[in-house]
Amino acid sequence: MTADTRTRRWYDLSVAETTEALGVDPARGLSSAEAELRRQGYGDNALDETKSRPLWQRFLDQFRNLLVIVLLFAAALAWTVGDLKDAVVILVVVILNAALGFYQEHRAERTLSTLKAMVAVRARVRRDGRIGEVEATELVPGDLVLLEAGDRVPADGRLLTALNLEVEEAALTGESQPVGKCTQAMEEADPPLAERLNMLYMNTVVTRGRAEMLVVDTGMTTEIGRLAGLIAETPESETPLQRQLDTLGKRLAAIAGMIVAAIFLLDLTRGLPWTQAAITAVALAVAAIPEGLPAVVTVTLAIGMWRMAQNRAILKKLSAVETLGSTTVICSDKTGTLTLNRMTARAVWFAGQRFNVDGDGYGAEGAILRDDPSDSSDRIDPIDLARPMALCNESRVRDGELIGDPTEGALWVLARKAGLDPESEQARRPRIGEIPFDSAHKFMATFHRAGDQVELFVKGAPDVLLARASHWLAASGEQPLDAATRKRIEFENEHLARQALRVLAVTRRIIPARDFDPAEDLWRWADGWTFLGLAGLMDPPRPEAADAIARCRRAGIQVKMITGDHKLTAEAIGRELGLTGKVVTGAELDAMGEADLGRRIEDIDVIARVSPAHKVRIVKALKARGHVVAMTGDGVNDAPAVKAADIGVAMGLNGTAVTREAATMVLMDDNFATIVRAVEEGRVIFDNIVKFVRFQLSTNIGAILTVLTATLMGLPTPFTAIQLLWINIIMDGPPAMTLGVEPARPGIMQALPRRQDSQILTLKRSAVLGLYGTTMMVGTLWLFQDALTSQGEAYALTLAFTTFVLFQFFNVFNARSEHGSAFNVHFLANGKLWLALGAVLALQVLVVNWPEAQDIFATTHLSLEDWLKAAFVASSVLLLDEARKAVQAITSRIKSGGDST
Repeated sequence: MTADTRTRRWYDLSVAETTEALGVDPARGLSSAEAELRRQGYGDNALDETKSRPLWQRFLDQFRNLLVIVLLFAAALAWTVGDLKDAVVILVVVILNAALGFYQEHRAERTLSTLKAMVAVRARVRRDGRIGEVEATELVPGDLVLLEAGDRVPADGRLLTALNLEVEEAALTGESQPVGKCTQAMEEADPPLAERLNMLYMNTVVTRGRAEMLVVDTGMTTEIGRLAGLIAETPESETPLQRQLDTLGKRLAAIAGMIVAAIFLLDLTRGLPWTQAAITAVALAVAAIPEGLPAVVTVTLAIGMWRMAQNRAILKKLSAVETLGSTTVICSDKTGTLTLNRMTARAVWFAGQRFNVDGDGYGAEGAILRDDPSDSSDRIDPIDLARPMALCNESRVRDGELIGDPTEGALWVLARKAGLDPESEQARRPRIGEIPFDSAHKFMATFHRAGDQVELFVKGAPDVLLARASHWLAASGEQPLDAATRKRIEFENEHLARQALRVLAVTRRIIPARDFDPAEDLWRWADGWTFLGLAGLMDPPRPEAADAIARCRRAGIQVKMITGDHKLTAEAIGRELGLTGKVVTGAELDAMGEADLGRRIEDIDVIARVSPAHKVRIVKALKARGHVVAMTGDGVNDAPAVKAADIGVAMGLNGTAVTREAATMVLMDDNFATIVRAVEEGRVIFDNIVKFVRFQLSTNIGAILTVLTATLMGLPTPFTAIQLLWINIIMDGPPAMTLGVEPARPGIMQALPRRQDSQILTLKRSAVLGLYGTTMMVGTLWLFQDALTSQGEAYALTLAFTTFVLFQFFNVFNARSEHGSAFNVHFLANGKLWLALGAVLALQVLVVNWPEAQDIFATTHLSLEDWLKAAFVASSVLLLDEARKAVQAITSRIKSGGDST
């Protein structure tokens, strides 16, 4: 019995054929010896877990960055020529950056590990003719498992018995409503997963009734196991930021390599010793590479990661923070993500009138309101409608939490909103008999003693109850049910169904207590009922979801709802959420070729009755069109698409462990609106990273031009390698980190998402940075050359070094405002920036004047006059850029005025 059981179509077999195929007597179950033998063949009933990469490998991953590799090369070169001090400083900077990135990602993993939960711990089984409990991991094909309401199904199985059985399968199929189950073999040749009514699947939940299930698949051969395997085969995508920084790094490395080689060869041809030429090359390499870029990007992302954690969103990777900022499409699961996953009564027909019900979920807040507020007829007491909903009910809602079936929970809450206390009512009218619900007769009936009467209450399918009714409850009391009233009730039923509501009817019959015997055949009372009314139920949208989708639209982000529900239900929910595009089904997707789907996917807003394969196909079609795709979900059925997307978003409260494992981000509040806040956070982070890149690269361009021009002019190198590291790390570091916490610029969520192929370093931006660098080069070399002739090389080196540091002080304001004036209403807003600038100035004074620091940085004391001269020259980079922006603004106004004329 160790053959692959998945080759069998168990839903096609009868109960007898299934037990014979698995070699088991359903009255006794497997013997313990046979169960152990099968376990050795099949293995444990558990999903394969991805082996966690060792900590040392994850630490080394932090060095898989071209900028870091070039820095390591510079350190090795410095070591080779004997410049140990520079080599050690460079290595320390690189290692600190790697440690910071490793710590942030490791902390996120530790947070997520607390969310993991086993799908099932214990299972009740029949073995050796006795009922007992075993670990769920010990189940094997052929085991007979006993289940009741509230149990989580521990493996895939074929039903042997099913008593009033309903199962919540949303995690696997996306179907929001519990599914009624049976034991008969399926007549359809190959029914979809959601319609295999004689099968139970791992990780689904029994909401009503009892069952005996024969295990047919365990572990990785279950439906969940198959999905887990599909997830493992799905490659992870690089984020847009990773791609852009990689491109930027390659460009900078190529430029740096050419300049370093050229200067090295030029120095050799001038007759300089190769060691001196090599030291100059090291200084240039350090000047050319933005050493602070990996560190500050890491810190900026970490800050965003922390802020998102405060808003109940946990990121597993730092780079994923930014990806949401470039997202162009969010594909969202419906059940539990856009909706509450809490069945709620939305409409009622009673005593000839329509009513709306407000309030969502299992809270008792809300009321039953007339559909037509202008109706001046007498107020109708809905207690007669509410009583059967409270009493003909197996479920409870306590403290806002459901115990039992979601549909019955919705009726329980509706009774509360009508002013009835269900528990008190049950005490006053004890149940003395019942006809359990069965899919064959489609209703449930309960009998209750009320003084000298017995009240029969029935709930079920409207057409079935209407056929057995002889009267109806009008505003004036009970009336005979004539043909016209029957047609009207049928019309009201259709009216509610067209709104994608699940419609239930309730009826009653009053029986004299002397005529009722609970031991007799209760079916004798199964007609002559009084029809009371209809209730329309649905899983309502989250209150904040529609607003979140509207914000996405304003930000240029498409939202597509993907669900396993029926098309009519999905379309109705979509309309409530503001998704007005086309609605298609999984079957319609199957009829489309890849090219056809690519052309039509932009216009589709809602996709219903989908399988996991459909979801992956949708994500791939969108990515093929150049979209950055986020996929949200909570069920196992969402996991493959969650992993295939550019960023996968899983639900932390109601999401499955498999989906959380596949996702990049986990929402701890299961709130779709949190995704929109994450999108804004991602945009702000990218904006701030661009500010830093402009700031850092202008520094690097200025340093390269300064060293290169000094060499071409025959001057000494104006900076040492350690001074350049100080400029790039200490001077650029703290101010740049404070740029990372700059608030969102106005209108950031009204702008379109940036193109996936857009670059951080555009031609126009590069030209402006070149202007900054040229200004720094001219000012620094002017003071350097003047001090060389009047004060000597040591003094000139210190003055050039200090001037260049002060250039960065003023240049940070250029970085804060790329297009408008830096002297705006937010000039003093970022207090952290001013603290950082003050600290940097204090450190520079220390480096120039403290003897121990002078030995390390090759500096000497400067006069107050030279400090002021250096500050005046350095301010030119800000003043010249303000002049440039002012000219651009005037030109733009003149042009716009001419255009309007």
